Amino acid sequence: MLSFALGIGHQNTQGEWLDVYYPTPLLNPDDAMVAAARKALNAPAGNAVVSFLPEHCQALAEALRQAGGTEQAELADAFAAGQRPLVAVFLDEDNAPASVPEVYLKLHLLSHRLVKPHGIKLDGMFGLLKNIAWTNEGPIDVDELGARRLKARLEGRPLTVDCVDKFPKMADYVVPKGVRIGDTARVRLGAYLGEGTTVMHEGFCNFNAGTEGPGMVEGRISAGVVIGKGSDLGGGCSTMGTLSGGGNIIISIGEGCLIGANAGIGIPLGDRCTVEAGLYVTAGAKIAVLDDQGELVQTVSGRDLANQSDLLLRRNSQNGRIECLTNKSAVALNEALHAHN
Repeated sequence: MLSFALGIGHQNTQGEWLDVYYPTPLLNPDDAMVAAARKALNAPAGNAVVSFLPEHCQALAEALRQAGGTEQAELADAFAAGQRPLVAVFLDEDNAPASVPEVYLKLHLLSHRLVKPHGIKLDGMFGLLKNIAWTNEGPIDVDELGARRLKARLEGRPLTVDCVDKFPKMADYVVPKGVRIGDTARVRLGAYLGEGTTVMHEGFCNFNAGTEGPGMVEGRISAGVVIGKGSDLGGGCSTMGTLSGGGNIIISIGEGCLIGANAGIGIPLGDRCTVEAGLYVTAGAKIAVLDDQGELVQTVSGRDLANQSDLLLRRNSQNGRIECLTNKSAVALNEALHAHN
C-alpha cells in the first residue's frame, strides 16, 4: 500500500473537486488499518477515491481505532463536525493520478517530506486541476467567481482574490518543520523544503522541486529542480525546469554550491560548484575549460560539464568568453568529461 489519507475540501456547484486538505497523510500505512477503513467506507480494492458524509465518521473512527489507527481515528472524529465535502483516498500503487483528490494527496506527500521530488508519479496532473481563484473565502471556480463576488458585495463582505492558478500556496496546507518563508505566495503546494531551508521574499519554489536543506533561497527553483544541502541561490538567480526548456533533463544542484545573483543554470551541477553573478550557463553554451594552472584544456558545451563537481563558472571580463576553472588537473578533468564515452 503506497498511501492512505482522509481529507476535507471544496467543490464547485457541479460537484467537481477544487482542492483537498489532508492533515495527516500516510506513506506505506498499516495494512490492517487500511483494510478497516475500506470496510467502513465500502471502498473498492486498488486505487480508490471515496466521498463520505459526517454521519459516516463515527463508524469510520471506531473501525480505525480498533485497527490501531489512533491518529486517523481522531481525525475522523474531528471530521464529524465538518461542513465541507469529505474524502478518503486509497493508493495501492503509484499510478498516474486519475482525480483531483489523488493529485492533492501526492502534492501533500511531497510537502510533508514523505516522498522526494521525482519520487512519485504526477503525469497528467495539469489536465485534472481546474484554474482556481484563490480567495479569502477559499478556492472558487473561475467560472463561478463573478456570481460569488456579487453575492459577497450584496452581503457587505469583501472578497479578495490572491491569485488565479491551478496550485495553491503550500503554507495554507503544509508548513514543514524548521523552515522560513518570507513570502508564502512564492512556494507552491508540492514543494519539498528540507529542514533548515530559508526562502527569502524574492525566492520561489515550484511543485515537485525543492531543497535538501539547510540552504538559502533568494532565487527561483523551477519545477523538478532539487537543491543539495548547504547550497545557496543568490538574489534573482534562476534554474531551468523541465517545463521551461530543460526538456527531459532533470536540473539539479549538488551540495555546497553557490549560484550568484542574477545567474542561472540549464545543466545539472555536482557538489561545490560556483556560478558567477549574472552568468547563465545553458547546455549549448561554449565554455573554455581551464586546469588548476589556468591553462586551456579544451572548449566544451555546457552539457559536457553536467553533474561535474568543483567547478567555478565565470565570464572573462576582457574577452567575454565563458570559462570553467577547476581544482582538478588537466588529466583528471579530461577523464571526468569523457567518462560517458
